[in-house]
Amino acid sequence: MESTVESLNAAYQDFISAATVVLESLQSFGGEETPATAAALESFKQKWELFRVACDQAEELVESVRQRIGSECLVDEATGGGASGAASQGIPPISAVRLEQMSKAVRWLVIDLQHGSGGAAGGVAGGGAGHGGGAHLHGPGPTGFDARFSEDGAQ
Repeated sequence: MESTVESLNAAYQDFISAATVVLESLQSFGGEETPATAAALESFKQKWELFRVACDQAEELVESVRQRIGSECLVDEATGGGASGAASQGIPPISAVRLEQMSKAVRWLVIDLQHGSGGAAGGVAGGGAGHGGGAHLHGPGPTGFDARFSEDGAQ
């Protein structure tokens, strides 16, 4: 994370320096375009693009950390592992494995719905995937594992 911040800071400083060079070049030549101002503008454009790339990388890092923290909080809440966990509110905790299975089932339902196959929705309306309600295209079988995910069988 520190390297990303340092990279972003360096790109920002380069961008500001290039902007300063453009302004000084324009001022020294009375606002007229010269080869020196054209070169300064070209350098400014390059520094701007590098700064945008560094911003995008920093944004990706922040989003990745945000998702990781959110996932950890969700698992803590569901398994009773956090200070304000579900168990402290009278809700029985569930195992992290079961939570992951349910998460995968929901993810596949969303994918099925996005692709227009309404067959998976019947499993949810009738009591959830794998609970015998309605027809469904995918979902956990009688063992409770979802055959679409190879790692489920290994658990």
